[in-house]
Amino acid sequence: MTARTTARVVVADDQTVVREGIVMLLGLLPGIEVVGSAADGEEAVRLVAELAPDVVLMDLRMPRCDGVEATRRVRTDHPGTQVVVLTTYADDDSLFPALQAGARGYLTKDADGDEIVRAIDDVLSGEAGLSPKIQRRLLERLAEPAPSRPRPPDEPPDGLTAREVEVLRLVAEGQTNPEIARSLHVSTATVKTHINNLFAKAGLRDRAQAIHYAYRHGLAEPPGASAR
Repeated sequence: MTARTTARVVVADDQTVVREGIVMLLGLLPGIEVVGSAADGEEAVRLVAELAPDVVLMDLRMPRCDGVEATRRVRTDHPGTQVVVLTTYADDDSLFPALQAGARGYLTKDADGDEIVRAIDDVLSGEAGLSPKIQRRLLERLAEPAPSRPRPPDEPPDGLTAREVEVLRLVAEGQTNPEIARSLHVSTATVKTHINNLFAKAGLRDRAQAIHYAYRHGLAEPPGASAR
């Protein structure tokens, strides 16, 4: 921090002993001036508005307004203030929401004074102030294969509608038009319309071709297939 002026810092942590300990530690570090401390995210946002610090050291799990929401509000309303998360948690559910909210640094509470100074210096220089542990996790996440997208359900061939496929299955079962009408609770004329439509779409001439088409596209099973 010798290359820059003193960094003005606000500390936000809901645990009094921890917060006071961090303030005391920062008071011993070169190039850092603690200008305020907050017991929750709401107070942190208010202090940023009042004091315009260079950096907030932000805990994540706090009452009233958690660290992620406080970070988002600080970065949106006071872009001149950077946020370095200082938390117990290094899991993905804590890390990534905080970074997405605008935090430029992320340290765990086992960080020593040198790491804190370095993270503050980094974020004020426009760099990312991440602990080695967090850097490794980000690299591991980037190296993980992208989750495969769920395969969409198979669409009927040749643009057949769900109802036309249903009619085709019943044709393949050997049902006549009146039997299909009773099965589907529709009129015989409606069944004929569906059959004419599916014949035209699939390029079929008769029921024999329709049955073969249904088997070939897996829309119906040949007799005895389920017993094999």
